Amino acid sequence: MGLAISKFGPWIHRVTASPSIQQAYDLAVEQYQAIGVDVAQALDQLSAVSVSMHCWQGDDVIGFEPDAVALGNGLAVTGNYPGRARNVDELRSDLELAYSLIPGKHRLNLHALYGQFSNAIDRDAIDVQHFQGWVQWAATQGVQLDFNPSFFSHRNARDGFTLAHADRHLRQFWIDHGIACRRIAASIGKAQATPCINNFWVPDGFKDTPASRLAPRERLAASLDEIFSEQLSPQETLDSVECKLFGIGSESYVVGSHEFYLGYAISRNKMLCLDAGHFHPTETIADKISSVLMYLPELMLHVSRGVRWDSDHVVVFNDELQSIMQEIVRGDFLSRVHVGLDFFDASINRVAAWVIGTRNALKALLAALLEPVERLQQLERDGDFTARLAVMEEQKTMPLGAVWNYYCALSHAPVGAEWLDEVRRYELNVMSGRDS
Repeated sequence: MGLAISKFGPWIHRVTASPSIQQAYDLAVEQYQAIGVDVAQALDQLSAVSVSMHCWQGDDVIGFEPDAVALGNGLAVTGNYPGRARNVDELRSDLELAYSLIPGKHRLNLHALYGQFSNAIDRDAIDVQHFQGWVQWAATQGVQLDFNPSFFSHRNARDGFTLAHADRHLRQFWIDHGIACRRIAASIGKAQATPCINNFWVPDGFKDTPASRLAPRERLAASLDEIFSEQLSPQETLDSVECKLFGIGSESYVVGSHEFYLGYAISRNKMLCLDAGHFHPTETIADKISSVLMYLPELMLHVSRGVRWDSDHVVVFNDELQSIMQEIVRGDFLSRVHVGLDFFDASINRVAAWVIGTRNALKALLAALLEPVERLQQLERDGDFTARLAVMEEQKTMPLGAVWNYYCALSHAPVGAEWLDEVRRYELNVMSGRDS
């Protein structure tokens, strides 16, 4: 077996980074080496991570259906910042800019309502042909795709219910939609030669206290079983189910709760999706990761930021984000956890929102990779909780920024806030014309 050479070693690409960035990085490497951390190894691990960026930030979750209805079923986007993408070409242009400003190679998470529909076609009849344009675009960009059925903002999402609706005819419409989406995801996965994760979020629930909590859950389980009855290759698509505590219009009861979907995922061998905004304000999904992965082989995360509720704010570098990434690294779960983003903010530049959120997710992951994990865990095994706390606190002032800047420079992504200049130029030259 040959010697593995890290592409991020301080002796490689030295001329690529500016002298000040290189010098700061070299000093940071020395500091991390002193506590037993291999910086080059951490950067190699980071460069292998692909975050699934969500398409719906770019157009306020509207999509491209010819007969689109107003956003609903517990979803709301606030703000009227100019320059929203109005069609697929504008959305792709915005995405291309965002990807160019983020270090690494990342994925795109598509919702079913973002197909290229030449005429009105209902969601129970969508087909892979409506997403061929996305497959071709993704191939040219070196981007891999994930997918989601769209169980919201539709005339058949009645009374706040879809797959758990008491009306069998309405349930069948949404079952057919779910079946169609699985086939689309499998076709995408086959084309890109890597599994397309197909995530099911169902907003069904009651605004006020239900008389029966059981009956809707029985209907939802039966509907999902019917959708998943077709055996599809796990090399092409992976099914994921996403839980939620409450939503707008379902404040008292959500059918697809955490307990429902945890049991469903384990009993049906499906991936569970944990969204950072879908729990009590004092809960963090970081604490759930190791528990879930004791019983499931893989996990999907939707990294978001709730402010007092599931408000899907842009991801920032806060304690919760760092805790999530620390748990992934400390548990050695990088190969088993898929990281996606889920926020939508129309009060700021939409491309900037993508860039801020994705760069923060990667920066938090880098911070976790730069921890002396083995040392911390040995101190814990030894019962030396004083030293464990001391080392964790000292870690907070280690030179993360110097390593991050070096990674950005060598990934041909802007360093620091330089990316904002690119977004401002794009806003002036491209986005400003969309509102005239």
